[in-house]
Amino acid sequence: MSYQQYSPTGSRLPEVVKNLLIINGIFFFATILLERQHIDLADILGLHYFGSDKFHPYQLITYMFMHGSFMHIFFNMFALWMFGGAIENIWGPKKFLVYYIFTGLGAAITHYAVVYYTLQPGMAFINDYIAHPTFEKLQLLGSSDIFRNFQSSEIADHYNSFSQKFNELINTDHGSAMKLSVDYMQSFKVDLLNAPVVVGASGAVFGLLLAFGMIFPDTLLYLYFAIPVKAKYFVIGYGLIELFSGVANIPGDNVAHFAHLGGLLFGFILIMYWRNQNRRRNKYFS
Repeated sequence: MSYQQYSPTGSRLPEVVKNLLIINGIFFFATILLERQHIDLADILGLHYFGSDKFHPYQLITYMFMHGSFMHIFFNMFALWMFGGAIENIWGPKKFLVYYIFTGLGAAITHYAVVYYTLQPGMAFINDYIAHPTFEKLQLLGSSDIFRNFQSSEIADHYNSFSQKFNELINTDHGSAMKLSVDYMQSFKVDLLNAPVVVGASGAVFGLLLAFGMIFPDTLLYLYFAIPVKAKYFVIGYGLIELFSGVANIPGDNVAHFAHLGGLLFGFILIMYWRNQNRRRNKYFS
């Protein structure tokens, strides 16, 4: 994908975009270096679910500067450079940075609102089991959507280990077996809450894509450097693809599609708010 960048103040890279590129690069290389020291920077600075004991408020900002792979950061920074430069040159650094952070926060809020909705049945089941454990309820876990929807390799290993010990105990010491199941459920609850971790600037980048499509709707974007598509249609199409992918919930897909949609949504809200403010201001002074 490419386009001929429009810059009313020249071709230089504006300050906020330049510094965002540098900061993201520093965080990425720091992640690699610290990994050799067995320090998981993504776990510390990535955004955990709000109910997790690993969640910290600062992660709402720091997660935007963390990336899981070279290709992840490359495409996000390419899009930041390609779309962000033109937008900052029009809006100026302060307005651009406010928009970038706002859409990044909106992406996080949207993603975890969906996670909250998805997790609630599982949390209700687990809390009920811990309060009133029965063998019949436990049998539902292994075959339920609650387990399958959040079955990471680590969670699966924990379940298999627990299941083996439980089966060894259930016929000889029912009380100990049920106590073991309650302990496991408490551990499983912690695993579920800690499992979803979001990293990346994608939410804010999708906000920039939305802004570009609204500011330069007829600018041609070249998909695969060959297929011309107007920016406004590209944004609509990309948004529909993300919506379909998020709803489809394809197994093995670890992309936070609703975070991308959140970046688009919050970007649209802020742009429309600014436009409304400008209309009121112009009406007042007319």
